[in-house]
Amino acid sequence: MADCRICGGVLTEFYDFGRQPLSDAFLEPDKLEGEFFFRLAVGLCSDCTMVQLMEEVPRDKMFHEDYPYFSSGSSVMRKHFELTARKFLETELTGPDPFIVEIGCNDGIMLKTAAEAGVKHLGVDPSGGVGEVARGKGIRVRTAFFEESTAVEVAKEEGHADVIFAANTICHIPYMDSIFRGVDALLKPNGVFVFEDPYLGDINQRTSFDQIYDEHYYLFTARSVQAMARQFGFDLVDVERYPVHGGEVRYTIARAGAREPSPAVAELIAEENAAGLATLPTLEAFGAKVTKIKEDLVALLTKLREEGKTVVAYGATAKSATVANLCGLSSELVSFVCDTTPQKQNRLTPGTHIPVRSPEAFSNPYPAYALLFAWNHAEEIMAKEKAFREAGGKWILYVPEVHVL
Repeated sequence: MADCRICGGVLTEFYDFGRQPLSDAFLEPDKLEGEFFFRLAVGLCSDCTMVQLMEEVPRDKMFHEDYPYFSSGSSVMRKHFELTARKFLETELTGPDPFIVEIGCNDGIMLKTAAEAGVKHLGVDPSGGVGEVARGKGIRVRTAFFEESTAVEVAKEEGHADVIFAANTICHIPYMDSIFRGVDALLKPNGVFVFEDPYLGDINQRTSFDQIYDEHYYLFTARSVQAMARQFGFDLVDVERYPVHGGEVRYTIARAGAREPSPAVAELIAEENAAGLATLPTLEAFGAKVTKIKEDLVALLTKLREEGKTVVAYGATAKSATVANLCGLSSELVSFVCDTTPQKQNRLTPGTHIPVRSPEAFSNPYPAYALLFAWNHAEEIMAKEKAFREAGGKWILYVPEVHVL
């Protein structure tokens, strides 16, 4: 047991994924020494019900100059963030001289639409490489970690924000006290703090356990976000569910008493309570399903190897580190992983050291089976790789259970 990072309550561990590497640390073949590992385990707070990692990985090990993820790589996500920006332009950014700040702006995929509309904007991201890509699109970016001191400086230099937005970022940050003090310092009195992250309800329902890795420190629910917001003097005033990244919820936070909460907040919390989502029995049952998937996937891949079938993985995602290391995969079971990100190609996967190759290697020749690590983009990928199926290839998926398509 440990103390909850949000409220100080008792944190009880419910599943241990074992020894895991940094999920986005793709290695050069001649630089394997000194690889960082930690124990990936998750626990539940008995007081505020926040699900969180039992151990914290230092932030500068995960988010740095060479951070290899680019949000614009998916057409689905490009459309999602364009619609997100347009919604803000129609609702929250309608006053005189509106200002939007994005925490973890990555390559500027969302702020681009705001910038093109002439709206004052600022991205705050610690990863200089993706920040440079955003600047190349005309996006204003501050290379820094967002925390109280950063927010105070931005407010002093730029003024206060109507919207502070973050996507797939807030769940990465253990020090939520500093985040909310920063939001308090930077946000206008009636402004909103909006963030979207993987939803524990979807993770539990789909057994999408690979959503749990070093960068995802918290696994949010409406109930736990409401408790977190109250802890720091804010209210959860709206929730919206989205299918992206395997299921996310967008949370809208406002200062206490500033806005009337939407009925959707109470409705989603009622659903969570009815499902027993934030209870140890439910989460322990989730853990048992994870173990079953691990056993089934290893058994299938071992069988295919014995039959002489070739298996290649598709998508060198951050979350694939969890499944690959939990299952002890190697290049004997999975020949290589193909990925479109140049920064990952010709490197080795974290921990398991499976070669990463360019997409061209996938069809030269096609394997008999493809293990789809990027399952959250399955529809987009399968449409793109239609020729693989036509050549007799089959997809292996492990969410919500191991199955072959």
